Amino acid sequence: MEKTIEKLLFASRWILAPVYLGMSLALVALGIKFFQELYHLVTGVAAMGEADMVLMLLALVDMVLVGSLIVMVMFSGYENFVSALDVEEGAEKLSWLGKLDANSLKLKVASSIVAISSIHLLRAFMETPTLVDKGNTLMWYVIIHLTFVVSAVMMGLLDRITAKSHGSHDHQGEA
Repeated sequence: MEKTIEKLLFASRWILAPVYLGMSLALVALGIKFFQELYHLVTGVAAMGEADMVLMLLALVDMVLVGSLIVMVMFSGYENFVSALDVEEGAEKLSWLGKLDANSLKLKVASSIVAISSIHLLRAFMETPTLVDKGNTLMWYVIIHLTFVVSAVMMGLLDRITAKSHGSHDHQGEA
């Protein structure tokens, strides 16, 4: 009975495979939106002010970061939790593929969220003509952004502490 339950639990990881495949569809949707915004930028650049152009470029950078985050989560998550990716010999391979464990992935996701939040905050500041108009909203954007920053730093510190404690246990076992 125990062996059957363990086999069933282990096989259930494949439930995640369609979820990761769905992430690739989300990436397609993001790509469509990116090129739609790029088209608006290119066709309207002559009539656009500098600030508006910078805002549109920041929106494009934001989308690229989100797309990169999707790819990272999709591939690393699949490799960590479902199955190793079989990339043919001599085929193009991502240098980080197979090197991101769950903790590394968590830190990269946190870093990406901080970067995306930074861009969003910068866009909010640029869109605000005066701080009086949206001061309270901007204050909450800053608080949320700082929460992301502190969370990412704390996760990094915890990861470093955990790695050091695991390293010290490994060395004690060797003596």
